[in-house]
Amino acid sequence: MPTPQQNPSGSTPRPAQASAPASASAPAPTSGPAPVRDREDIDPRGSRRDRSWPPAPEPLPSPVIDNHCHLDFSDGDTALSIADHVRLAAEAGIDAQITIGSDLEAVRWTAALLASEDCPPSLRGGVAVHPNEAALHARGHDHQGREMVDLETAIAEVSELVRGRGMVTVGETGLDWFRTSRKDEQARAAQIDSFRAHIALAKELDLPMQIHDRDAHQDVLEVLLADGAPERTVFHCFSGDAEFARTCVEHGWYLSFAGTVTFKNSVPLREALAAVGLGPVMVETDAPFLTPVPYRGRPNSSYLIPHTMATIAEVTGTDLEQACRAVRATTLDVYDLRVASAA
Repeated sequence: MPTPQQNPSGSTPRPAQASAPASASAPAPTSGPAPVRDREDIDPRGSRRDRSWPPAPEPLPSPVIDNHCHLDFSDGDTALSIADHVRLAAEAGIDAQITIGSDLEAVRWTAALLASEDCPPSLRGGVAVHPNEAALHARGHDHQGREMVDLETAIAEVSELVRGRGMVTVGETGLDWFRTSRKDEQARAAQIDSFRAHIALAKELDLPMQIHDRDAHQDVLEVLLADGAPERTVFHCFSGDAEFARTCVEHGWYLSFAGTVTFKNSVPLREALAAVGLGPVMVETDAPFLTPVPYRGRPNSSYLIPHTMATIAEVTGTDLEQACRAVRATTLDVYDLRVASAA
């Protein structure tokens, strides 16, 4: 997930856009709590992008699971409820979603959603302190100067809520030297300390762990090898090259590919996918971010996974139905899922 940054003062009025997909034009009642933030809260460029919802793609020939999205975010010119996201996903062949909370507000939101009586049975969740959030907790305030609890307190709350109903993973945790400078000693130490605490938590609870790794491949590898990775370790939105992909797979870790694998400039990412094949691979959206081609930049939701799966099948030289079956089987196994279909 992209991480919070200070918003510029003021914003450009949003142009009128096309409506949401037809099946979402009459939103169903919201399941669980309403989203807590807008994508543009951390992506101010949104005022200049196309905010219309992409059309629904052809459904997949066999279902898959979106193993990483952020339903705590809203986006688009037409508001979609949780029920809308789930229904649209089911119509496209995505029969389950794992929604990730990666700051304390989102962590609480995710726990509340999963605990609510009307939570769709196909939803699962995961929570953690995002690495860039860890740096802010260590400083004691956010980008706007608002006070934040210390890192130890934040991780303690994650540790409590990840034991709740519907939680299937610890994450996303890891290291990020893109938004937070690796040269900032306090921030670096906070991210590493937080990463190690989440590794320990995942092992304590025997849960898979989702890793956020941005511009930090070698450091992430060093921490995992020093502390011992959880048995089921997933590189969310994998961003490494073929060599790093092979290293991860040699250690028994899993790679989750998002819409980035469809981007024109992502040749090294497709080479990484080709190098490891389907065996260790899962699929995700990181929605509302990382919308796949041909709708890059527009709002993202799980129903757009067919575009990403088409690329995964093509790159691995696999029939689309076979690719879907393989990816879903891996996802079910990693998260020990027994999901009730959303269809």
